[in-house]
Amino acid sequence: MHAVTAVGHRGDPYQVRENTLASLRSALAAGADAVETDVRPTRDGVPVLLHDSTLERLWGHERRLARLTADEVRDLTEGGVPTLEEALAVTDGARMMIDLPGATDVTVRTVVAAVHDCGAADRVYYCGGATAMLAVRAAAPDAEIALTRTTLAPARPALLDAVRPRWLNYRFGLVDRELADRVHRDGFLVSCWTPDTGRSMRRLLRAGVDSITTNRVGLLHRLRSAR
Repeated sequence: MHAVTAVGHRGDPYQVRENTLASLRSALAAGADAVETDVRPTRDGVPVLLHDSTLERLWGHERRLARLTADEVRDLTEGGVPTLEEALAVTDGARMMIDLPGATDVTVRTVVAAVHDCGAADRVYYCGGATAMLAVRAAAPDAEIALTRTTLAPARPALLDAVRPRWLNYRFGLVDRELADRVHRDGFLVSCWTPDTGRSMRRLLRAGVDSITTNRVGLLHRLRSAR
């Protein structure tokens, strides 16, 4: 029976507000092997942890991140939105999966450079769709990549050759034993997102996935430990 990597989705958001330092700490304390975070740059090019393009949903400000400096973000959120550098510091020794919503070639290069400047390239991996992961591969030839898939159709060989992912990262409802076996035969690891019920997690564990990203990483850790 192989070990399944437990990944906290945006930290531990059922317990602590997502994509905050406290949420990352909570996920690791709950048994996560890795934490998944969303990273976007501010107007002045500082990568910070935020899934949405604005501060409205989490922080109550109808302000677009791309139009704010890092100092303005810190003031508006009372320091609640951490920089990538801060997140890498509090997760020192743990793996971090970086998602890149709304990524462009410029923003990808900014994030990859920040990871390297922090000396964290060996424990960071990246997930996202084809466009973002092609940009990651161009910026970081040795980066570990989880190519996100939202369909059962096999990825085009040319895309796989260009991205060179280690993982194929599926929406959890698509994954069964047949898919996992096929992906393994093709030489990739299977990751999935984001099951939050025990029933779904147990099904995925039986299917033979290699990694599960969830909002309830403590539950996943307990189920995995009980196997």
